Amino acid sequence: MRIDQTAIPGVIVITPKRFVDDRGFFSESWNREALLSAGIELPDFVQDNHSFSTTRGTVRGLHFQAPPHAQGKLVRCGRGAFLDVAVDIRKHSPTYGRWVAEELSFENGRQLWIPAGFLHGFVTVRADCEIIYKCTDHYAPDCDGSVRWSSASLGIDWGIGVNEAVLSPKDAAAQDFADFDSPFQI
Repeated sequence: MRIDQTAIPGVIVITPKRFVDDRGFFSESWNREALLSAGIELPDFVQDNHSFSTTRGTVRGLHFQAPPHAQGKLVRCGRGAFLDVAVDIRKHSPTYGRWVAEELSFENGRQLWIPAGFLHGFVTVRADCEIIYKCTDHYAPDCDGSVRWSSASLGIDWGIGVNEAVLSPKDAAAQDFADFDSPFQI
């Protein structure tokens, strides 16, 4: 299992080894012991989510769950490819408001670990895309929040224009990051 740090401490890229033969491949997508032996200890996961997007340019996010039900997420691609984005919203963090983005695809097998205290979102770069992720807490509607994916103050390069994005009504109506008061005091 390969582990790469990103520009924001705590957000990491995990690439499980694939054992390839003429039939295809086998891979352990999650192995706590392998991560522990590499010095990475992730919280327990309590929920797995599976999302499917039919259209290239589908944007989901930027979402978060506030304490006491904040979620860390381990995100991977089951089919297709997407750009996965994490934005630090821990108020006293030296990287507050900074973001990282990683392309996750079926082919590259990479996963992104996003700790609690981050906004999370993605844009599909291919049609018929499956996103699979583990969460460290259960979904709690009263703790659910979102920030506009295209907030100018964040400056995220999504690889698509604002008019190309396929959005849910919730994501289209999300607040701008400039107006956001983060619930994460860390």
